[in-house]
Amino acid sequence: MRRFLRVLKWLTVGVALLAAAVGGFAAWHWQSDRPVAALAERWAQPPSDFIALEGMRVHYRDEGPANDPEPILLLHGTSDSLHAWDGWTAALTPTRRVIRLDLPGFGLTGPPDDFDLTTERYMAVLTGLLDARGVARAVVAGNSFGGRLAWTLALRAPERVSRLILIAPSGVAAEPTEVPAGFALAGMPGVREAMRHVLPRFLIRMSLESVYGDPSRVTEAEVDRFFEITLREGNRDALIGRYRMSDAAPDAARLGEVAQPTLLIWGAEDRLIPPSAADRFAQVMPNAEAAVLPGLGHVPMTEDPAATVAAAKAFLARPAP
Repeated sequence: MRRFLRVLKWLTVGVALLAAAVGGFAAWHWQSDRPVAALAERWAQPPSDFIALEGMRVHYRDEGPANDPEPILLLHGTSDSLHAWDGWTAALTPTRRVIRLDLPGFGLTGPPDDFDLTTERYMAVLTGLLDARGVARAVVAGNSFGGRLAWTLALRAPERVSRLILIAPSGVAAEPTEVPAGFALAGMPGVREAMRHVLPRFLIRMSLESVYGDPSRVTEAEVDRFFEITLREGNRDALIGRYRMSDAAPDAARLGEVAQPTLLIWGAEDRLIPPSAADRFAQVMPNAEAAVLPGLGHVPMTEDPAATVAAAKAFLARPAP
C-alpha cells in the first residue's frame, strides 16, 4: 500500500508538470537553462577553479596542505555538486588535502557536448584530474553514484586508491522504499520532456526531503543551491538521460577484487538505498566494515557532516595496513 501511495504521489506531480508545460501554470514555473558564467559568480567563488578534461571544463576545488602525501578525493552523487562536501572539507583541510569536483553531467561541470557519460569517461576524468594535480595515490570517498565511481576506480586503477570511504554507494541490488521526485519523474515518458522546461521549486524540496532522514533539516539555502545548479545548461538533459549510463553490473561482479581498506557509511533512515545493502557490500569486499548512523538518510555527509566526518577521521587515523 505504501509503495502504491508513493507511485500515486509521483504520478500526481507528473500530471501537474505536464499541465504546466501546456497550461497557464507554466508561466510561473518555466525555467530556461542558465549559462555557466552566470552561475559561477555565486557557486564558483575561490578556491574554485576549472580544468579542461575529456572535452569539458570541470569545476573543482583543491584545498588543504599541499604536502599531504595522500590527498582525499570526494565524489558526490547524482544531481549533486562538490558543495555537498562543504562540511567535510571544513573539518578535514586543517590537516588533510581535499580535492573535490562537480562530476560530469552535474554541477557547473555539466555534460559533454556528445552526452557520452560512460563509466570509461568518468574514470578518465578522475584519473586526469589526479594527474593534473600531481596526485599519484589518494583516499577516495563517494556518495551514492559517486560511491559507485569510487569503488570502480579502486577496481580499475587500484594503484591510484589507498583506501575507500563509501557512503551509501550504488552498485549492488537494493530495493528503494522511496525515490526522489526528480528521479522518478525523469523516468516517465512525456513528463520528462516537460522537465526540460518546467522546474517548480517545490519539486526540488520534495526530492531533498526524500533523501534526508529528518526532512526538517533541509534548508532553504540547500533548496536554492540545487534549484540554481540544476538549471545549468545541459544538466536537465543529463538527468533525463542518466538511465543510459553504462551498467554497473559487470564491475559489481568483481567487487571481491577490491582489496583496499573500506569504510561503508550508511544512514539508518536511507530510503533510496536501504542500509541492508551495506551487508551485501561488506560480505563481498574482503576488507570492508560498515557503520550505520541512526536518524540519517541517503546523504548523511550533508545532513550531519560532524557525525559522518568523525567516523571517517577515525578510520583514516588507523595505521596503513
